[in-house]
Amino acid sequence: MNIALENFSCLGLTEKTLNAIAKKGYEVPSPIQEKAIPLLLNGEKDVLGQAQTGTGKTAAFALPIIECITPQLGNVQAIVLTPTRELAIQLAKDFEDFSCNAGTTTLAVYGGQDIDIQLRKLKKPCDIIVGTPGRVIDLMERGALDISEITFAVLDEADEMLNMGFVEDIELILRAAPQDKRMLLFSATMPDEILRIAETFMREYELVNVKTEATNSALTEQIFYEVKRAEKLDALLRLLDYEPDMYGIIFCRTRDDADELYEKLRTRNIKAEALHGDISQSQRIKTIEGFKTRKFKLLIATDVAARGIDINTLTHVINYSIPENSEIYVHRIGRTGRAGKNGKAVTFVTPGEVRRMNHIKRDVNVDIKKEKLPSPQEIVAKRFESLQENIRSISEKNHHKCYMHFAEQMLDEFAPDLLIASMLRNFCKNELQIESYRQLDDEKSKKKAGRPEKKSKNYVRLFFNCGKDDGFGAKKILDLIYNRTKIKGYYIGKVDCYDRFTYVEASETDAELIIRRFKEKKGKDKRINVEYAREENF
Repeated sequence: MNIALENFSCLGLTEKTLNAIAKKGYEVPSPIQEKAIPLLLNGEKDVLGQAQTGTGKTAAFALPIIECITPQLGNVQAIVLTPTRELAIQLAKDFEDFSCNAGTTTLAVYGGQDIDIQLRKLKKPCDIIVGTPGRVIDLMERGALDISEITFAVLDEADEMLNMGFVEDIELILRAAPQDKRMLLFSATMPDEILRIAETFMREYELVNVKTEATNSALTEQIFYEVKRAEKLDALLRLLDYEPDMYGIIFCRTRDDADELYEKLRTRNIKAEALHGDISQSQRIKTIEGFKTRKFKLLIATDVAARGIDINTLTHVINYSIPENSEIYVHRIGRTGRAGKNGKAVTFVTPGEVRRMNHIKRDVNVDIKKEKLPSPQEIVAKRFESLQENIRSISEKNHHKCYMHFAEQMLDEFAPDLLIASMLRNFCKNELQIESYRQLDDEKSKKKAGRPEKKSKNYVRLFFNCGKDDGFGAKKILDLIYNRTKIKGYYIGKVDCYDRFTYVEASETDAELIIRRFKEKKGKDKRINVEYAREENF
């Protein structure tokens, strides 16, 4: 018996379930699993669990349910209620994975999918229903879903369901279930309404309180940057420059904020997608699947829309908008630093939000350190270090040998320093040039204090003789520049589009290249002229 089976077998689970656990890669039971699973298997008491996202609570209720029900009995034996469709889909998949050796069947029901599809599926026997309250009631009223014989009822993220106004729906559903059912209620917080539901619908219960690992885990580095509201985008771009392999969720307060950030990143050719309540169900599923398979590595989301996204390999959580309270903060950052992998939680705090950040630090009892954004010099140094590591790796694996004869020929013709510098320029493009990275306002103010000359600014301004009336927005201008010069939008500064002309900021080196390439008059946009903007236009 392997380590995972030995650890979980102590909880009273059978071998078929242990094998499914091993396939999922679980090794050690989490605190909520250690406490809840024996209680549920024993069946004498219901469980009221206080646990945050990322504590392993899904397995804490899914495994005992799978152990205790009889597969293919002919009636629904367990119902699990969730606040969002994404979480319903995720939980249904988890049940299927855990029951791969048990033969139980699970169906997710939720709004946004054609109800006729779910009606057809319900005509076949189903053991476990996972769904959102509104759709569950709809199916019950149509006579398609009967929960009068269930043996388990689960409320997952109950506080979130109450916040979304589902309290009456929950009570209606629970009244249709048998009184002697086993009930499990999981909630991150325990407001009075939750306790009232427990007293009304649960048998004798035991409170299982597990402090989330998110606020205590040594695997999650928690920091914040104090930035002006107008500089948030530049701060985010600075982090992306410094950590180009970032794979994470960027949290915004509202759907409008999420859409606005998505458009700003898109104009800079940064792959990201937005997820919020206005997106259709089919698009939401497609977006989440694309994120999980890393078709893009940045997901911009609101808090509710991010529910049910369960990925153990996120490197970052970025609080682009500071959370409203410590509970939301904990929910957000619990999505990184999982499964033994290091993660980083970053929060952008405006000067007026420092007090709220201090309250969050006090509530979660963690030293969330204030740090300075990496400077352009630090970005260049890190990228150069990464380049050196790649070269060492290639050398150690002897992957360079097939190119040795080319290297010898090049060294016969060029001096070593000239050869290396030229190849770095060709391979790295702008990445090792400090002037490629836009300065933040506080960095500019420090330079002004030293009285630099105006021409020493990192960016110069270019004038394009085309604008909105010609069909050119910021994204099209950036695409045009890339097609002519291969300079990515990532390295271009501010783009101001007017009706008949456009101003573009670029480093001095890139500006020279842009002007030179547009003078060549190639392609269908031959009439576009680019020149340095006159001084009075700054």
